[in-house]
Amino acid sequence: MKITTILLAILITFNSFGQSMGNSGYLNASNSSKLVSINDYMNNQPININNLNADINIKIRGIANLEADTYVAIFSLSQVGKTAEEVNNLIDERISKSINEIKSLLGVETFIDMISFVPVYETQTEKKVFSKKTYNEVPAGFEVKKNLHIKYTDGNLLNNIISILSKNEIYDLVKVDYFSENIEATKKQLMKKAKTILLGKIKNYESILGDSIKGIEKHIADNFRIVVPTEMYQTYQAYNGYNLSSTIKKINTRQKSTSYFYQPVTDRSFDFVINPTIFKPVTQVMYEIDLKINRSDFLRIKEHESKQKIQHERRLKEQELNKPAKYYIVTPNGEVKNLSI
Repeated sequence: MKITTILLAILITFNSFGQSMGNSGYLNASNSSKLVSINDYMNNQPININNLNADINIKIRGIANLEADTYVAIFSLSQVGKTAEEVNNLIDERISKSINEIKSLLGVETFIDMISFVPVYETQTEKKVFSKKTYNEVPAGFEVKKNLHIKYTDGNLLNNIISILSKNEIYDLVKVDYFSENIEATKKQLMKKAKTILLGKIKNYESILGDSIKGIEKHIADNFRIVVPTEMYQTYQAYNGYNLSSTIKKINTRQKSTSYFYQPVTDRSFDFVINPTIFKPVTQVMYEIDLKINRSDFLRIKEHESKQKIQHERRLKEQELNKPAKYYIVTPNGEVKNLSI
């Protein structure tokens, strides 16, 4: 009897982000170096196939590197002033000048995101009879914070955008989100390629086993994982040590500069790679399909088929032995005739 169990464990991420790290990356970057591989990203979401008593395991892994179609850079700016009118006029002037110049760039769109508008306080001393000095907060002005979202399609425009914004004292690049429109198409491409390789491996196993795996208990699962560049920046410090005389008792050390670099998932553990050359930070889509074949079920079927073959041959021999004897007579004319007894 054919028993087939299908288990699907699909992790789907629809959006991808971050071509440039931005200042927010400093909060999340790890200080320890590590080798980034498929195991770091696929094994932390294991395919859940347990207690299968399966000795044959066919696993196919693929990865695709996708460049961005669209970028969205977010810049943060703040402004203080004595009155609400003053603070709004000052920040709007800075934003308007920036946007007017940015609009001259091709394929660029902007959006202003209001973050906060709060009063700013200062303290003053108040003297009271029979008491010590106390300090009271007094409204001194207002502070407004806004984020400027800038959408663009050419990654090289970011330098131009930063140059324009810096003229208007806008320096804080919060992050750059990274979007690709080909995520779903890439997933289909990965599944199609993995299926072709899987079928080829199955044929190879069948040739080794000497029989088809049809009718054998099988379990299959697949899994997607997407990593984006903002997750893949790592740190290092490059400096030389020193060997000084023991007569020097005190050394004043300086803080070492920390550098950041983009480290994608390496492709050494994959069966195939789509767009293998990585020239700049990319979104990486990984796909894994795992087929488990119950070898004990395979051996049981083979043993059953062998027993059936032996039993069939034995029945044929018994039928031959149990057939009634036949007698023939040859006439003087040379004819052979059946002799009924």
